[in-house]
Amino acid sequence: MDITRRLRLLNDGLTSRVGVGLLLILVFLLSLPAVTTRLYAADEIEYFAFLRSLWFDQDLSFENEYQYFYDQGIAHAYGFHETFLELRTETGLRYNFGTIGCAILWAPAYAVGHMVALTMRWLGSEVLADGFSQPYLSAVAYGSAVYAFLAVVISVAVARRLVGGGVTTGLLTWLGTPLLFYTYITPGMSHACSAFMVAVFVLVWLRVRRAWSLQGLAVLGAVTALMAMVREQDLLLVIGPFADFIWTAITRIRASVNRIRSAQQWLTASIVGSFVFAIVYSPQAISYLVLNGRLGPPDVVTGKMNWLAPHALQVLFSLEHGLFLWTPLLLVAFGGLLWLAWSGCAGSADRADMRRIGLFLCLMVLTQVYVTGSVDSWTSAGAFGQRRFVGLTVVWVLGLATLFNVTRAGTRRLLWGVCALSVWWNLGLIAQFGAGIMDRQRLELARNAHETFIEVPRRLPELAYRYAFDRQSFYAPKTP
Repeated sequence: MDITRRLRLLNDGLTSRVGVGLLLILVFLLSLPAVTTRLYAADEIEYFAFLRSLWFDQDLSFENEYQYFYDQGIAHAYGFHETFLELRTETGLRYNFGTIGCAILWAPAYAVGHMVALTMRWLGSEVLADGFSQPYLSAVAYGSAVYAFLAVVISVAVARRLVGGGVTTGLLTWLGTPLLFYTYITPGMSHACSAFMVAVFVLVWLRVRRAWSLQGLAVLGAVTALMAMVREQDLLLVIGPFADFIWTAITRIRASVNRIRSAQQWLTASIVGSFVFAIVYSPQAISYLVLNGRLGPPDVVTGKMNWLAPHALQVLFSLEHGLFLWTPLLLVAFGGLLWLAWSGCAGSADRADMRRIGLFLCLMVLTQVYVTGSVDSWTSAGAFGQRRFVGLTVVWVLGLATLFNVTRAGTRRLLWGVCALSVWWNLGLIAQFGAGIMDRQRLELARNAHETFIEVPRRLPELAYRYAFDRQSFYAPKTP
């Protein structure tokens, strides 16, 4: 192939990628009016309280934040007042079961919201620049939506790098999993931020593993810390890179002429990564100490854990928010991960290395099954779907991309059909969940299937109109 043709192919490839990227950005920007710019759930208020309290009060006393939302009639869910406005931690402060990571990620958007509020007041508006008014809530909501979009973009990049493709599977994963719900309907939760940080974590790991340099491990340590500050359970995902690091270190130490020196270099690298992790994680460690008087979550949280994971199978297959029943697309994606771990990927230069990556990714998924199955509240009652797995978006995209890469034309048509049905199932459940025409605690498969494939299409114009012009009707605040 002559140099001119190579340059032409390279230019065509770049043009195609830029065009697809610009199209995705345009679609996302046009979809921003669909983002619900309000808070209503206790979890959302806890995450928001970190940001507002640190920004305006420079402390971790959340009583005024909790009282504000309670007085506004927002935080009137059962037990909110008793838990957050009556009980106190061992240090005398109000409980906060969230973490500080979302506040860190939301801070740039919150700053924009603050400037908008100040500008509106300067122009004569009565909006308050108090950290609670609509510009601040909108900023946090749109910030989460942006992080969800970036999570999908990074996931596509990871899939394209490892197995090829990725754009289609990224869109399928966005539309066919609860990530869509937590992008547009409940963006104040931590899940969009979690999906973003886990995607960044996997991307950094795949780059760092090429050489495991000191600089690379320092970056990986920093990203791991921030990921763990967004959602504590995501820290367990480090098992993938850790196993990869140990495997590579042992292999290279054995092959080294000077094994002692080689072992010292690998040990130094691990110490550097751990040290950077500790430094970056310090804001969360300090908040634990200030709030709970110890380096960890409050006893109320740890008391819910049974580390034998008695609910692991229920997490996957129960009608009460079982992962694969609520989101069947992820069963397909997990099949792709198993294929990657077993066979590698066609066209890969090093299939054995691809199989290792697939194995480590499967281990990362299993850690989330384990930790979720260890929590008494594993059902995430009242939430949409098995939300604790939204953070694994990059892993699901990669699994789907693997399947599309290895299937032949005839089988691929079947795969497209299964994916299309899974996406519509997710969209149908979102519509039912939001409209209150299903039991939000558990599935009733026959009824939900009828609603999804018969009633929702029939009522789609009505539901779309309500979402566009009367969104409050979907989530009317409950009074005591």
